[in-house]
Amino acid sequence: MNKIKVVQIGCGKMSKYIMKYIYDKGGVVISAFDVNPAIIGKDIGTIMETENKGVCIQNVNLLDASLKKEQADVAIITTMSFLNDIEEELRICIKNGVNVLTTCEEAFYPSNSNPTLYKEIDALAKAFHVTVTGCGYQDIFWGNMVTSICASTNRITKIKGLSSYNVEDYGIALANAHGVGLSKSEFDDSVAKGNEMSEEEKNKLMEKREFFPSYMWNVVGWLAEKLGLHLLKINQECVPILAESDQNSETLGCMIAKGTVRGMNAIVTGITEENIILEVECIGKVYTEAEKDRNEWTIFGEPTTIVKNDEPATVELTCADIVNRIPQILEMSSGFIPTCRYPEAKYIVQEFNK
Repeated sequence: MNKIKVVQIGCGKMSKYIMKYIYDKGGVVISAFDVNPAIIGKDIGTIMETENKGVCIQNVNLLDASLKKEQADVAIITTMSFLNDIEEELRICIKNGVNVLTTCEEAFYPSNSNPTLYKEIDALAKAFHVTVTGCGYQDIFWGNMVTSICASTNRITKIKGLSSYNVEDYGIALANAHGVGLSKSEFDDSVAKGNEMSEEEKNKLMEKREFFPSYMWNVVGWLAEKLGLHLLKINQECVPILAESDQNSETLGCMIAKGTVRGMNAIVTGITEENIILEVECIGKVYTEAEKDRNEWTIFGEPTTIVKNDEPATVELTCADIVNRIPQILEMSSGFIPTCRYPEAKYIVQEFNK
């Protein structure tokens, strides 16, 4: 049997685990790309903290030329949080016949935040007979875990979720998406500008590819489809979390001054035709020493169920989900397919191969 051949796009903090897990499962990374001159030219083994693999990190400008020479099965993009920001890499991979899995949070369910680009990428993927999917931690801990609990509930009135994660664990793109380092007024003028928008204003921005969702915005869309609910209205409120004292950020490479933004609390509320309320909240911030990751969901109804994940290893769980989805993406129909339309996520017992 042939090994599954993977291309890694983005060789930052997430790729360390993703590439290691690919080798653990019997796959192989055939090429890797980044924009950081400090790591370009290095063997991927230095990122993974293993022996050298004979694969040197290349400038992402060489992605198209490299894919034309390779016969990759899937590319994994672990760079940015918004769909607009990974468009070029998506189009290059698709036109070279390479399936794409990505940690891009908006890609988890992009049709409800960037429908214009979603439709374009969906059509392109179908034309080139490949699949594009966003997944990671949210796939299980904000998605399938929640809907599985719903499946053992007789009647649901409300689904409430709360998840907290350390911005430092993910890199500069996620930190920027949370407004880290901004003043409160800068945060209000950029990240939080959608708080008071009307439905019409939000829809216009979406059509123009100028709407910036919080991560839970896309999760609400995913949950609604998976559960067969019909959204009537969806709102988000982004609230800055201010540093109570000067705080160092290794990701940003600077000090976050007291009174400036160290993270964001985003609350997204969805109202459905079925009178089930979806209220989900994510808290992303540069942690103080005492703060830890958490994930907590309550399914209100008959019966009411509370599930708590104390100190989940969010980064590693994200990367393992991505890798365990690899065999499935190779079997999916073409297009931009969210994981709410996938088969059940599975643990890979044996090495995967084609």
